[in-house]
Amino acid sequence: MAIRFGKKQKGEDEAERTSVLWETLTRMVKSPSAKIGTFLFAFIVIVCILAPVIAPYGVNDMDLLHLKEPPTLAHPFGTDALGRDLLSRLLYGGQYSILLGLCASLFGNGVGVVIGCIAGYFGKTTETIIMRVMDVWASIPGMLLCILVSTVLGSGFFNTVLALSIGGVPNGVRMTRGQILGERSKEYIEAAQSINCSKASIMFKHILPNVISPTIVGTTMGIGGTITMAASLSYIGLGVQPPTPEWGAMLADGRSSMLTLPHLIMFPGLVIACFVLSINLMGDGLRDALDPKLRS
Repeated sequence: MAIRFGKKQKGEDEAERTSVLWETLTRMVKSPSAKIGTFLFAFIVIVCILAPVIAPYGVNDMDLLHLKEPPTLAHPFGTDALGRDLLSRLLYGGQYSILLGLCASLFGNGVGVVIGCIAGYFGKTTETIIMRVMDVWASIPGMLLCILVSTVLGSGFFNTVLALSIGGVPNGVRMTRGQILGERSKEYIEAAQSINCSKASIMFKHILPNVISPTIVGTTMGIGGTITMAASLSYIGLGVQPPTPEWGAMLADGRSSMLTLPHLIMFPGLVIACFVLSINLMGDGLRDALDPKLRS
């Protein structure tokens, strides 16, 4: 009888998790802002992935007869100072910019979750030391910290990811630690301790799945800000460098001609704004879908 009850309980837990996931997806589908954000995000990602197929020109193909040309039928977004098609470079550049934002946000928040779990679960001296270090860390402005790291390590894709990731760690630590403080005294934690589960198992297998929702939302919302900061680093010459067609680097290329050739900064800026908007709309919808207060 006990074995049958255990199997039934396991099946009920799986059904409950499936039900919560389905309810979350349903709520996101019903949210107009989430639908718009998801559609816009998917559109930008898909066209950037298909850049080798749909781009009208190669990423570094130069048309010396049409240098700094405004938008035309042959070049819908115009050309830059070297005669390269701006539309093609934006499509290829999305592959770098989107991957940069995703990697930096996931890595920074992932490190923050691990450290936050340790601080929240062990408490006492461990928590005090970690949180004081995070206070000092967070006191440095994010952009300044990125500039310092980029200056020391140099430009390049990997170094830019590392620089952007470092600034997001304190927020991930604080968010995870705050959630775990409310969970570590609950009965299921005492039950896990009573059967000699390891501390790592309790933190990452039992507690973390119950507090991960705010972190997921925070990570999603952080991607847009990370991409904006990456563009800012490239704009001041510390991020991904030319000839790599990163969106921020393209903005930097056009800053010297922004008055005479506004299309050189208008189209990269518009693409960045649309992508950040899509991320924010998706994050708002995901936050509302995961909010337990809105569940019936």
